[in-house]
Amino acid sequence: MNIAVVILNWNGVSLLKRFLPSVVTYSSSQSTVYVADNNSTDASVSYIKKHFPSIKIIQNNINGGYAKGYNDALKHIEADIYVLLNSDVEVTENWLTPMIDLFNDPKVGAAQPKIKDLNKKSHFEYAGAAGGFLDSMGYPYCRGRIFNICEEDTGQYDNTIEVQWASGACLFVRTKDFWEVNGFDERYFAHQEEIDLCWCIKNNGQKVIASGMSEVYHLGGATLDTANAKKTFYNFRNTLYNIVKNITGIKALFIIIARLYLDGIAGLKFLLEGKYKNTFAIIKAHFSFYYHLPGLVRSRRTLKSRYPYAAITSIVWSFYIKKKKTYTNL
Repeated sequence: MNIAVVILNWNGVSLLKRFLPSVVTYSSSQSTVYVADNNSTDASVSYIKKHFPSIKIIQNNINGGYAKGYNDALKHIEADIYVLLNSDVEVTENWLTPMIDLFNDPKVGAAQPKIKDLNKKSHFEYAGAAGGFLDSMGYPYCRGRIFNICEEDTGQYDNTIEVQWASGACLFVRTKDFWEVNGFDERYFAHQEEIDLCWCIKNNGQKVIASGMSEVYHLGGATLDTANAKKTFYNFRNTLYNIVKNITGIKALFIIIARLYLDGIAGLKFLLEGKYKNTFAIIKAHFSFYYHLPGLVRSRRTLKSRYPYAAITSIVWSFYIKKKKTYTNL
């Protein structure tokens, strides 16, 4: 099986210096390592050429974010499996083998390892933990992470199971399945696009897997930085995109109405906390959603089927009202 480990980079030379050594050491014997550079203006490309000549470099003409950046780069890579790896991930010895083995099953379209916190290696990391799920309202959560609570890894998720989405921080995806759903939706730019991709892959009848036999360490952030209004914008808008694109029938309309109402409550909460930029980001997210709505509706027609997505009714109710803070307690 031909494996391509592809790291998307934009002005991240400091991260490349820190994390490329582990990737090259533990990946080169089983894969070809690429850096897809999103038109960086720092010394990223020259650094790679000088210190890691074995790494293949693909230079994108613009910074199209995560979605377009990967789409543009992957068109130039021939492989059976893409491994989309964040530039701030430290991999471990033998991390690839159990993941590659999953794809001996032709029904597996995408997968992820356990993703743990580089700054607190005993715990799962926010961005994916041990595999992602969705509730009936389209809110994402993970084995090992619900909202801002990241669990300690005590081996409770060392099994390998089917999940609803795999993390974009370390995403294994079969090339054929990636392009059958037209890759990432570039309207997303960044955030939530891996959930949409996995949802589309599952709607095509394929499986998404989380393996407990492999683990990597992600620098990332322990929680979504609510001070970052740009992240707020993308996350609120793109979750609405996911619902329109992937939930069937009139149900999608009712969920969208409910989510807009809940977004309004979140915006009011930000306002009362003095986080005015975040409130404005939610308003901007809604107007951007309305602008793209006709195209999103057209996207629904390309799906072959509808995967029953909801693992539980409401993660918000379970977490805040029933006080269930871990996946195993849901």
